[in-house]
Amino acid sequence: MLGHPSIVLLIALFALPVALCSQSAAPLPEAAVNLPGSIHGVVMDRDGTVCEGALITLELSGPAAGKPRSAISASDGRYLFGDLPPGSFKLTISSQGFATQVITGQLHSGESYEAPPITILVNRVQSEVQVTASQQEIGLEQVREEEHQRVLGLIPNFFVSYAPDAPPLTSRQKFYLAWKSSIDPVTLLGSGFVAGVEQASNTYSGFGQGTEGYAKRFGANYADNFIGTMLGGALLPSLLKQDPRYFYKGTGSKRSRIFYAISSSVICRSDSGHRQADYSGIIGSFAGAGISNLYYPAANRNGMTLTLENVLAGKASGAIQNLFQEFVVRRLTPKLPDYGSTKQ
Repeated sequence: MLGHPSIVLLIALFALPVALCSQSAAPLPEAAVNLPGSIHGVVMDRDGTVCEGALITLELSGPAAGKPRSAISASDGRYLFGDLPPGSFKLTISSQGFATQVITGQLHSGESYEAPPITILVNRVQSEVQVTASQQEIGLEQVREEEHQRVLGLIPNFFVSYAPDAPPLTSRQKFYLAWKSSIDPVTLLGSGFVAGVEQASNTYSGFGQGTEGYAKRFGANYADNFIGTMLGGALLPSLLKQDPRYFYKGTGSKRSRIFYAISSSVICRSDSGHRQADYSGIIGSFAGAGISNLYYPAANRNGMTLTLENVLAGKASGAIQNLFQEFVVRRLTPKLPDYGSTKQ
C-alpha cells in the first residue's frame, strides 16, 4: 500500500510540467496579434528625380479591408498610409503622362512596410501630341524659305511661291519681303548696271554725263525700283488684301501654263485665295510713274503719255518675266523646298 502514494506522486510530478506547457501555448487574444501597421515609399521618374503629385491608391484584402484609400506624393516624392490592418495589399500609382504602375505585397501585424522605390515611365501613347501650325505660322515659314530663293544662287527671287497651297501673307510679311528685296546687294548692283547702260546711250540726257550724271541715273533707277516694290508689293496689297507674289503653276498643258503666266501680269491672287484683277500692281505702276516725274529731268518727261507707255511696258515686261518663272527660273534656283505637287 505504501507504493501507491509514491506512484501517485510520480504521476503528479510528471503531469505538472505538461500542464504548465499547455497553459503557455494557449493562443493570445486576437486583438493582441492584429496590431496596425503602415505602408510608405517614394515615387520617382526613370532619371531618379522625385515625382510630386502622383496618385497612389491602396487596396487591402480581407474582412477589415474597407474602401480603397488614396494619397498624393509630396514634394519629396514620398507617400504614407497609416493605421492599416495586416493582410495582402495592392498599390496602384498613376500620374498624367506616365504609365500606371502596380505593386503588391503582404503587411504583417505592426509592420512599418517600406515599399520599393516606384519608378514611373512615360506613357508614349498618351504623351503623343499633335501640333497643328496656324496659317500665319506656315506663311512665316514659307516667307523665310522665299527669302533664300536666288536664281543661280545669286539673284533674289523673293516674290515667287512654289507651294501649291500657300497661305496668304500678312501685311507685315508683305512689307518684309518688299524691304528685303529692295535693300538686297544684287538689287543695288542691278541699278548700277542699268545706270551704266543709260549713261553709255545718253538715255535721259537731262541728267548729263560724268560722275554726277551717273549718280543721278543710278538714284533715279533705284528710286523707281524701290517705290514700285514698296507700292505694288507691300502698301497697296496690304490695303487691297491682295498677294503680290507669282504662284508657280508647274502642272497642266504648256498652253495653259503660258496663258497663266501671261495673265498673271494683270491678275493676282487675293488674300482669300481667289483670282482677281491686280489692282495693286496696276495702281502701283501708275503711282510710281507719276512720282518719278518729281526727280526725272523736265526735258525727259512727256506727261501722261509717257506714264501710260511706261505702265504698259512694265506689264509686258512682267508677262515675260512670268514666262521665265514658269518654264526656266525654277530649274536655275537651287535648294528649293520639295512641296510635293510642283514639278517642272
